[in-house]
Formats: sequence, C-alpha cells, structure tokens
Amino acid sequence: MTIEINRVSKWFGHVVAVNDVSMTIKPGITGLLGPNGAGKTTLLNMIAGFTAPSAGAVMLDGAITWRNERIYSTIGLVPEQEAMYDFLTGRKFVLANATLHGLPDATAAAEAAIAQVDMAAAADRPIATYSKGMRQRMKMAAALVHDPKVLLLDEPFNGMDPRQRLHLMDLLRAMGSQGRTVVFSSHILEEVEQLATHIEVMVAGRHAASGDYRAIRRLMTDRPHQFRLHSDDNRRLAAALVVDGGVVSIDIDEEEGTLHVQTGDFGTFTARLPKIAVDNGIRLYDVTPADESLESVFSYLVKG
Repeated sequence: MTIEINRVSKWFGHVVAVNDVSMTIKPGITGLLGPNGAGKTTLLNMIAGFTAPSAGAVMLDGAITWRNERIYSTIGLVPEQEAMYDFLTGRKFVLANATLHGLPDATAAAEAAIAQVDMAAAADRPIATYSKGMRQRMKMAAALVHDPKVLLLDEPFNGMDPRQRLHLMDLLRAMGSQGRTVVFSSHILEEVEQLATHIEVMVAGRHAASGDYRAIRRLMTDRPHQFRLHSDDNRRLAAALVVDGGVVSIDIDEEEGTLHVQTGDFGTFTARLPKIAVDNGIRLYDVTPADESLESVFSYLVKG
C-alpha cells in the first residue's frame, strides 16, 4: 500500500509541528529520520488517521486517513509513549486488541503475535512488571495481531537490548520483503542505516531530504566538520596542519588553550591527525568533534 502526504502542515496553537511536508512512501521499509522534536511523531499520527492535518491531506492508497475507520484494519501502530494498561497481563492486552479488531479467532491471533515478538515466556506477567524493551515488544505484538499491511513504528528500538533489537530488525525486514509498507521513526542514523532501504529526513517540522540512505549518509559525512584540539604546542600543530593541507580553517583560542579546526573531509582528517602529531613531536591531549549533534547535522542538510 502507498502512503501519499500532500503539502501537509500541523500546528498546535502557535507551535508548528509539521510544515508543508510532501512525500510518497511505497511498500518496503522506510526510515523517518530526524532529531527529537522534528515532527516525526505528529506525522506518523496523521498517517494513522489519529490526528487531523491543519492543511493538506494524508492518503493511503488514495483514501483520506483522517477519521477513516476502514483503514484501521490495514494499519498497525506502535507509539513511542509507554502508557499501557499496566494492570493487564501482556497476553490480555494483546487479546483485547485482537477482540477489538473483530478477528474470528482472537485467541489464536494473540498467541501468534506474542510468539512473533518472542514474548511468550512473559505473556502472563502484569505489564507493570515489564522493562521498557519488553513493553515495546508487547506493543509490537498488539500492532501485529490483525496482520496489517501497513506498520507504523515510533522509535521502536528504545529500551531494547542488542538481542531484542536484532530480533525486531529481522522481523521488520521479513515484513518489508513480503511487500508490506513499514515506516519507522528514529533519531539514530545507524538504526536507519541498518534497516531502511529508503529514508525521509525531517528537521524542525520540515522535509529536509529524501532517498537512498547511502546518498544521505554521504551528505552527512562529507559536510564541513568542526574539531576542538588541545596539545602541548598548539601553534606548531596549527602550522603543521596548514602545511598538510587537510583543513579549511584554523583558529587559535589563547584563552581556552585550544585549536578550532574546520575540515571538509572527516575521514582523512581523523586518519592523518595522529601521524601529523607524531611526525612533529607534538602530544595531543584532547580531540573533540565540536558540531556532531544530530541537530547540527540535519541543519546542514536543510541548508544544503
């Protein structure tokens, strides 16, 4: 099934959460990437039909999603929020979802979904006793219980240990290979890189980039990078870096006792720096990336 987002905006009072976003999401695995507060959750809720766009339209195979109960049988949603019915056991929680969907054999569907997320051993425990990762997996079981063609996941790997993450990734890959439409949000590039075949990047409510993750990754790593260096001879290190030619600019901060270096090639600079220091008899005390936050990376994508 194809998701079409046509010039969609959403504002809450004076706060604009999503700003004039258009994209088309086709079957397979799509990663919705962006820093916290980028508008990913709001966009997923509009796709699921739970939130009305303030402008524009969200459609699933040509049908408007807002207040369209017919699409609920084809969509599974795993929200980021941990709020659940903690007094229920995991099994009763998933069974309740199966019953609400009107499945002919709700019990069998619930058992199959719980087994699919590897939670059978803990299914009879109250949800109140679950870890964050266990809650995520039981929410996943509830979303899968009606065998949806579209799966929407908001930060699904939060709180999971490495084994749980690998299991969920394998499960999502299998669903993508079956021709289902899987959309998951994340603020962690490596998660998206390992799983998604297509990436949509959101920044401050805007659509910043779209395409194959390799091309977007290249944009992120090839951008100018800032480093803060501290050595036993900053002036001599600055001169050596200028001679080497691998930097765009260098500033000496006498008060702080550091060098502020900008380079256009992250990989070459980090590989060459130790050798330059050794060759010139300089001791490096500290090398710190000065602009490696996701916000700065995504802001560069927007400006680019």
